[in-house]
Amino acid sequence: MDTSTSIAAPRIEGQPRCILPAGASLGEGLMWSVREQALYWLDILEKRMFRFDPADGAQAEWRFDEEISALAERASAPGLAVALRRGFALFDPAAPQAGVQWLQQPEADQPANRFNDGKCDADGRFWAGTMDFDCIAPTGALYRLDADGRCSRHDSGFAVTNGPTWSLDGRTLYFNDTVNGTIHAYDFDPAQGTVAHRRPWLRFARSDGLPDGMTTDAAGRIWVAHWAGSCVTCHHPHGGEELARIALPVSQVTNCAFGGPGLRTLYITSARVGLDEARLAHEPLAGGLFAVEVDGPGVAPFKFAG
Repeated sequence: MDTSTSIAAPRIEGQPRCILPAGASLGEGLMWSVREQALYWLDILEKRMFRFDPADGAQAEWRFDEEISALAERASAPGLAVALRRGFALFDPAAPQAGVQWLQQPEADQPANRFNDGKCDADGRFWAGTMDFDCIAPTGALYRLDADGRCSRHDSGFAVTNGPTWSLDGRTLYFNDTVNGTIHAYDFDPAQGTVAHRRPWLRFARSDGLPDGMTTDAAGRIWVAHWAGSCVTCHHPHGGEELARIALPVSQVTNCAFGGPGLRTLYITSARVGLDEARLAHEPLAGGLFAVEVDGPGVAPFKFAG
């Protein structure tokens, strides 16, 4: 790829602020709803989904019977497509009494696995990865859920999966092999919804922690949350050069997504799971939801076509 393309470093406007000291065990799953002008996010291990309205600070919460790890708005129907521990389902926050409507459970034969991070591509297909619950065995895979409910596997061999996100032209999919500290890039066929030619795109030093959730902004830059790295970094989409770094007062930074009226607020989740009392005393905001303003907008999340 040509790495000479001029993409400026973003300007970070001020310091990140903790807007919700939520104490989440494993905050994740950020999604900005353009139609509601509200932020949805998750605490995977506590099996909870939250909605936060930044205009008035209003909050809502839903509880599930199993871990919930990713979500996407539906394009032509109310409610959400969600990834739960066992697979893909539909859920309408406005009608919680209807419960979860299961679509696919592709790993019924692997009870030690669970789904983790995911989001939709530009054509409304929902991509999500699975992982070993103990973060050790390379039993995780990358799945695609289509609008008609069909589910297909596209890669495998991961202990912990995170991402994905896409290049601005939709022809590269970035996907995190978290345990190995590597972001992979695939050639992505938007028409077929397939991936090919996996290669390491960016490897992080241990001192930088491990790549977790990530997102793409309107300039094509890739933003990455660092588990055990206390930061979010911004990278050039071609060569991967670091363009900016946002330091946070928590070590386990889990996800990032743009939101707000102009999509210029970067929201960031964190976790407190596994931290002992001494570490929690040093990180009282661990598990909090953070926000920081950026000079350029992000990209609105794509909706599930089903």
